Amino acid sequence: MSDHMLGQTPGRSRFWYLLSSLAWLRPSAAWVAPLSPKTSVLAAGIIAAVLGYYFWISEGGLENILFTAGVSAALGSLVVLLTGRLMFSVALVAAFCALIATAASVKRATMNMVVHAYDIFFYLSSFSTLSFLAGEYPLLVAKALGAFFLFLLIGWMTWRLDGTRIRASRAALAWVIAVGIGLFGWAGKGERRHMQFYFENLYVSSFYASWGETIETLWNGTMLEAASEGPSVAPPLIIPTSCSLAEKPPHIVLVHQESVVPPAIFPTLSYDRSVDSMFKSHDGALHKMRVETYGGASWLTEFSILTGVSTQAFGGMRQFVQTFMVNRLSDTLPQRLEQCGYRNVVFYPMLRNFVSNDKFYSSVGLKEIFDLKAQKAQSTQERDRFYYRNAIAEMERHVKTSDKPLFTYIQTMSAHWPYDWTFEPNEKVAGGGPGTYPEMSEYLRRVSLAKRDWDYLMSELKTRFPGERIVVVAYGDHQPAATRTLIGFKHETDLEDIPIDIEGPGFITYYSVNGINYQPPALPAHEIVDVPYLATLIQDAARLPLSDANKERMKLLERCQGRYYTCAKKSDVLAFHRRLIDAGIIVAR
Repeated sequence: MSDHMLGQTPGRSRFWYLLSSLAWLRPSAAWVAPLSPKTSVLAAGIIAAVLGYYFWISEGGLENILFTAGVSAALGSLVVLLTGRLMFSVALVAAFCALIATAASVKRATMNMVVHAYDIFFYLSSFSTLSFLAGEYPLLVAKALGAFFLFLLIGWMTWRLDGTRIRASRAALAWVIAVGIGLFGWAGKGERRHMQFYFENLYVSSFYASWGETIETLWNGTMLEAASEGPSVAPPLIIPTSCSLAEKPPHIVLVHQESVVPPAIFPTLSYDRSVDSMFKSHDGALHKMRVETYGGASWLTEFSILTGVSTQAFGGMRQFVQTFMVNRLSDTLPQRLEQCGYRNVVFYPMLRNFVSNDKFYSSVGLKEIFDLKAQKAQSTQERDRFYYRNAIAEMERHVKTSDKPLFTYIQTMSAHWPYDWTFEPNEKVAGGGPGTYPEMSEYLRRVSLAKRDWDYLMSELKTRFPGERIVVVAYGDHQPAATRTLIGFKHETDLEDIPIDIEGPGFITYYSVNGINYQPPALPAHEIVDVPYLATLIQDAARLPLSDANKERMKLLERCQGRYYTCAKKSDVLAFHRRLIDAGIIVAR
């Protein structure tokens, strides 16, 4: 490389000229004398090669690698354009990528999520958030600070050692090429894969890809899609502080049927029709529910049920609502039940910190969490009866020692994927009929097991609590991947590559409402009810006084014919969101 090519570029930014003129940045001591231009270029090449190898082994397919490398090269070229220093720029970008990967691995170890660009604004938005992090994770905070100072040290050292001086025109050309590579990779890799922020890799590309939705959120000023600010003709919603009851309300049992969908909604499916009764409500009908995820991400359904808000309204941030909305929600289902005298407990099949559920649950009023360890589970996928027994035992203890009504939230796991092995092989239950694909046949076996255990739950509730009134609500959180051929995809299509139209059949599951020693009120007559309404329907089933927000939600249910995010009167939904924000029920900034 010629000295002319590496020579000082005229017209360099005054900012960088002043910065480089600072005494502490000048290479005055012998031990930090600048390297020769050729040595600096060689060092930059080695660093870039190591970084490229890391992308190759950790950033997925070729298109995703090109996207990650292109963005990284564009960042490096921009720094070269501003400073003229090649080794410094490459080292700085490599250190930045290492910082992202380290932070992502640490966050995933504690929250089962990797780093998102919005984290920068979310966690640094207030002193209270920083204080919480320092109090809860002092060692991790110390490590993060150490990594940041190491990043600064690398930048300082390479600045002083770098002997290159690259022309601005060459840096600009490199930037254009890098941007082109990044855009080519972006177009080739397609939409972000389902649940990508929970993978054990793709750390750097996930961070890069999250900037679009982060900028959009910051530009809109709110995470939740809502009508613009301004005077409203509707009266303000009041956050309730009390609950007036004429008598003790019924206990509520809410059952999260993991990956369970009524087989009856697929006419071509051959299965044991005796399972159909599990899905019916007290009126003898099957009530369909539209959820907002397919094949996984149960926490999206949980969020909508507990808060009464569509995750779709959070746009690209929807996968992270439980994390970013901690301590930012009021008038949730558990909070309202607590006001009405309920004790709230949840039987959770995973460790409590999975996807930060413990913090989210506690913030919305579910403070007693019986997780995998507390339930003494041997695995994360026990038979439904295991969770039911634990819940019934706790209900018995509660009824003997307390006059308070009890809200028991039970999550099951027997129908969870994968379906390439036989769950409970000693149990003889029906699967699919002749010719059914093996994966679907195994899934149907698990539905039959779920039906057997559901009958056990209902029988035990009737037998053990003869003097107690109980409302039992169940729902399917999402369809299993086993249904993909029934909604238009091939058997070999990977779950991560299945795009689901919110209007399509892949989002349809069910909800049911039944009573033990209790007759619930009539349910909505709409063919399909969207998941955000279930929180209000649960309160209505127990005949609890509805808060202002829940009264509006019931009106919205009728105006929208059971729909929420896809309501034909979308302006009514957005106006409702604005009222939630204005009332402080949702803090979405």
